[in-house]
Amino acid sequence: MNILLTGANGFVGSGLKRAFPEMIAAPSLRQISEEEITRLADAYDVIIHTAAISDIGTCEKDPDASYRANVLLPMYLARACNGARKLICFSSDQVYSGCDEEGPYDENTAKPANTYAVHKLEMEQRVLDICPDAVMLRAEWMYDYHTSRPNYLSLVMKAEQLAFSSKQYRGVTWLQEVAETMPAVMKLPGGVYNFGSETNKSIYEITRDFVKVIGRQTTVEDAPPQHNLWMNCGKAKRHGVNFSTVEDALKRCAMEYGLSMR
Repeated sequence: MNILLTGANGFVGSGLKRAFPEMIAAPSLRQISEEEITRLADAYDVIIHTAAISDIGTCEKDPDASYRANVLLPMYLARACNGARKLICFSSDQVYSGCDEEGPYDENTAKPANTYAVHKLEMEQRVLDICPDAVMLRAEWMYDYHTSRPNYLSLVMKAEQLAFSSKQYRGVTWLQEVAETMPAVMKLPGGVYNFGSETNKSIYEITRDFVKVIGRQTTVEDAPPQHNLWMNCGKAKRHGVNFSTVEDALKRCAMEYGLSMR
């Protein structure tokens, strides 16, 4: 099976490329035309699209660039796939950033509250209109050890003081487990899936408990309430996409990389 990976130098893409070196890294899509994308896609059975402008502030400052990267390019890929190859696109838990309900949210409850989230939700809808067999993964905040890019784990390992809200519920997902689920993801029927580790704890409780597990003296303060980005991932689980709980994955990661300081 020939697999094309976009965004191979990014956080998610680099993790997938490390786990699956046989995947072919796509060239930069920044200036590529739709015709060039069509020719590029023709040689592959599966396309995993991780490339994006994911910084919320950058998307607010330059919504046109965000729209091209986060909506138009995935649409070009969808047209290139044309039912002949599998397309997997990474979306974001940010599509729940404006929801009024407490959560956990299922896939029918999206309500975006920033430009990045608006564009990700539009991307899902437009890609599925073009290519109903495509898979949209609403990914959580991810972390990994093998990266110099800022992420949840690096934040916890480096900071002397952290502040998270005990009123905000949000999962965090180990990138290694994302890679481990890819064989099952490639078999998913077309549609939108919440994607990542589940939890019944607030991000404050998760972080407070994790720093104890690894023996750090980091102070974890309770911050003012923030909006939930809390997902119910049962739909993906029913199709065989299984993650550890947030707490178990963090412990597994700590053990694998010897992060415990006890």
